[in-house]
Amino acid sequence: MKKAIYSFVILAVLVCATGCYYYNIIYGSQINKQTNLYIQSTDSIANVYKKLVLVTKNIEHIKNVASLKKYKHPKPGMYVLFKGMNSNEVINLLRSGKQTPVKVTFNNQTYIEDLAGRISHQIEADSLSILNSLTDAHFLKEKGFTRKTVLNICMPYTYDCYWNIQPDQLRTKLYKTYKRYWNKKRTNLAKKLNLTINQVLSLAAIVQKETANKAERKTVAGVYLNRVQIGMPLQADPTVIYAIKEKYGRNTVIKRVLNKDLTISSPYNTYKQRGIPPSVITMPDVDAIEAVLHAEKHRYLYFCANPAKFGTHNFAKTLGQHNRNAVIYQRWLNQQKIKR
Repeated sequence: MKKAIYSFVILAVLVCATGCYYYNIIYGSQINKQTNLYIQSTDSIANVYKKLVLVTKNIEHIKNVASLKKYKHPKPGMYVLFKGMNSNEVINLLRSGKQTPVKVTFNNQTYIEDLAGRISHQIEADSLSILNSLTDAHFLKEKGFTRKTVLNICMPYTYDCYWNIQPDQLRTKLYKTYKRYWNKKRTNLAKKLNLTINQVLSLAAIVQKETANKAERKTVAGVYLNRVQIGMPLQADPTVIYAIKEKYGRNTVIKRVLNKDLTISSPYNTYKQRGIPPSVITMPDVDAIEAVLHAEKHRYLYFCANPAKFGTHNFAKTLGQHNRNAVIYQRWLNQQKIKR
């Protein structure tokens, strides 16, 4: 009798120990720290394990649960693993494909190639595939854009996307956001200014380049609209800088526009070409766009940087007033030894 009881106790202990062992494998804490796990479309299960081993206490426990649940084919995406998650929770999450969206952001991009590069650091797709999608000939023709003007659809917002979003899906998201922004109300505001959407954006880009002082943007926009209305060249230095970089290289450093630069042959040289440039010279932010749509009404035709108060400008109604302001600014540039 005693021997039977002893055997039963030994068996119970073994069963209990075995149960505890497997319970720990399945439900014991595994993840050491919160981390974002990126699973690429080309990753095999072995690749996933190599990534998990960096944040788990025992990768073998993860593998055992994966085997029990027949997790063999990883679903790509970005998954947030929280500290203390157990093997069962990790595998359930990866099997479900319930990834967490990433926030894609961008602003102040001058070229569509730069934008593609910026986005590629935030999602799985590489810059070339993103660029090819945005500049696809069929898409451009269907929507009425060119390789230059397609930057218009890239509103500088924050976009919630899945990390493995396909380039064409991203393009659709960008275009839909662009169309939502350019609703009937804003389109009508552009029409009242006798401008197309492309012209509003091109002008907004110049306004943004001219001043980072948001309090001045509506005034600056008003100056340019006054010039457009009387057929006066915009004479915007930022467009000349863009033209120089188009001709001599995008990495050309220009701190000062010289008189010789004003003769450069380019549709973006607004000293030689009348009207608004054919496309944006940078990606304008929403504040700059709204500054054009709601430009201040005044009689100013000129403005010049004010060296006495950094980030502001002196505005003038006549060329004589402007020339006096320009002399002060040129003198300051010389004092600072800014030659180019």
